[in-house]
Amino acid sequence: MTEVFPKTKPDRRYLPDIPSKSEGRRAAGERYFSQGQADIYSADGKYRYASGETVDISEGGMLVKPDKPLRVGDKAVVRFFLSAGTMPEGYESFIKLPARVVRVDSSTGYAAFEFAKPLSQYLRRKRWRYFETASLLGILLTLVGVWFIKKESIFYFWFDVPVFLYGLCAVFYLLSRFFFAALYKPYPVIPGYQPSVSIVIPCFNEEEWIEKTIRGCLNQHYPEERLEVILVDDGSTDNSVAVARAVQAKVKDEAGDRLTIHAFEKNQGKRHALAAGARMAKHELVVFVDSDSFLRPDAILQVVQPFHNPRIGGATGRCEVENKWTNILTRMQAVRYFIGFRIFKAAESIFDVVTCLSGPLACYRRDVLMHYLEPWVNQTFLGQPATFGDDRSLTNFVLGSHYAVYQHNAVCNTIVPSTYGKFFNQQMRWKRSWLRESLRACKFMWLKEPFMAISFYLGLILPVMAPVVVLRAFIFIPVAYGIWPTMYLAGVLLMSMLMCTSYLLLKRSNLWLYGVPFCFFYLFVLLWQIVWAVLTFWKSDWGTRPSKHDKGQYMG
Repeated sequence: MTEVFPKTKPDRRYLPDIPSKSEGRRAAGERYFSQGQADIYSADGKYRYASGETVDISEGGMLVKPDKPLRVGDKAVVRFFLSAGTMPEGYESFIKLPARVVRVDSSTGYAAFEFAKPLSQYLRRKRWRYFETASLLGILLTLVGVWFIKKESIFYFWFDVPVFLYGLCAVFYLLSRFFFAALYKPYPVIPGYQPSVSIVIPCFNEEEWIEKTIRGCLNQHYPEERLEVILVDDGSTDNSVAVARAVQAKVKDEAGDRLTIHAFEKNQGKRHALAAGARMAKHELVVFVDSDSFLRPDAILQVVQPFHNPRIGGATGRCEVENKWTNILTRMQAVRYFIGFRIFKAAESIFDVVTCLSGPLACYRRDVLMHYLEPWVNQTFLGQPATFGDDRSLTNFVLGSHYAVYQHNAVCNTIVPSTYGKFFNQQMRWKRSWLRESLRACKFMWLKEPFMAISFYLGLILPVMAPVVVLRAFIFIPVAYGIWPTMYLAGVLLMSMLMCTSYLLLKRSNLWLYGVPFCFFYLFVLLWQIVWAVLTFWKSDWGTRPSKHDKGQYMG
């Protein structure tokens, strides 16, 4: 399957954002390859006098191959459609914008247009502000609907105590997450605070994405002498190592010796790869980055900021879906990822107790990491080696003595499963690791802030009890009493709308509606995996990609 995501036009420099190379960087920002039709109208917009194929586009302008010759200085109105996946999320829209020709290439026939205003300004005036207004209204109406349904639930409480008690607890749990997420603020960048950082990338059979991952880790707006990248290949059987070494040669002039490649002869497992990189790390902080995840240029600068507080032992950034436009499945995951990070992790971060520092981007103090490294690598569960759930397991160790937080402004993009087979296997693996590590966390979570502790235990009990409650609401009650679960479905719809409208408010994207089908997809499909996860939580196979030890893919 071909993955759909914005493709940037290469800069003349391989690492354009590193401090020694960023001077003189083009002001227009990233340019994205574009394929579509652009119509060119007269300056007053009354008649069309040319059209052509778009070649690339940026915030400030676009390159077009017109069907009629144009001259430098010509003023026009360009009209085109930005299709999904051409530029970052939120830009997909019809555009009609004044522009002028600033360059004409006689050899190719290309004409470069400069927009009268940046696309973001145009979209804010024409589109985004209406999305924000509509989302705020939607949130208000959703909350009113939730209040009405829960009022009815209280009235009928004694008719079916298990279902209505569960519903009230679930609403309390979810609304509290949204409430505390609204109070969350990212850690600000402290001028001059730039601790030394070692980035560790574990890699197994990732030749398709590994160059982009390495490049993102090196291309950081961060002091070059304070940043190193260590790639540990875990016995890949494809060309991952060859691709990595080609990148190493390519960046020699720009990055020097900051990229180290260490290859295991045989597959040992992801934890062993991460541990090997941590032992090789020379710097104060260690950042783990999955081999199919891509850091934005300021990700490292942002993710290190919480460590100004000595009590913080780990921090995680925001993970966005890179291939969100591929199909319905990836679009649903895009909404789920954003809500999972911006709402759930942000709410946990209010109490400095993020329960999972996610694999795509997680930062640790090296001394804390090394203190727990051996018990983490050699962790067993019911006598079997723990071969997945690495990020959640390590977070539990860190939380035993330090804080763990979320930094919203530290962003990476990751590739998510675009086929249902891989997705279901990934979700089963995640549910097993969640169950195992949540049981571990039960031993110390009661010592944390009381509200966070209550929220944590609810977050464990509610998903485990959900299949029983759904069976009662959808099977037992209709059969026994002839009452259809209308209010239950309405409650699910309203909670999905709260998620969707929050997404629309923060992302201003057409993807917001995919939160509704995802919630029902979870209710009728994914929810039942928890039953199998409970019955088979001792199993240690990854179930997605064959590997002697991990038997799986290196995905977060």
